[in-house]
Amino acid sequence: MRDLSSSDIILGIALMAAVTVAMRWAGFWMMGYVKVTPRVRRMLDALPGSIIVASVLPVVVKGGAVPAVAVGAALLVMIATRRDFLAVIVGALVAAGARAAGLGV
Repeated sequence: MRDLSSSDIILGIALMAAVTVAMRWAGFWMMGYVKVTPRVRRMLDALPGSIIVASVLPVVVKGGAVPAVAVGAALLVMIATRRDFLAVIVGALVAAGARAAGLGV
């Protein structure tokens, strides 16, 4: 296994960080030229949720019952309490408990 301090790994991490920062800055710069109408505002308000769904859905589809139950538990806690951090904790605990019980292995 390669040492994490080798120069090509450090260069790769630095380049990925630079591209990430450039993309963020470019997004802010481009939005400076967009007129924020009510329709655009609704789209921007929905964007964080759609990013989370796009990240979580493949895990649930390929992961089986345990991730689905964990995400369901987190969703119920989020609906009931409107506290996202609490929902994440509950989802992680449900997944860990299910795995510890031998489910979905």
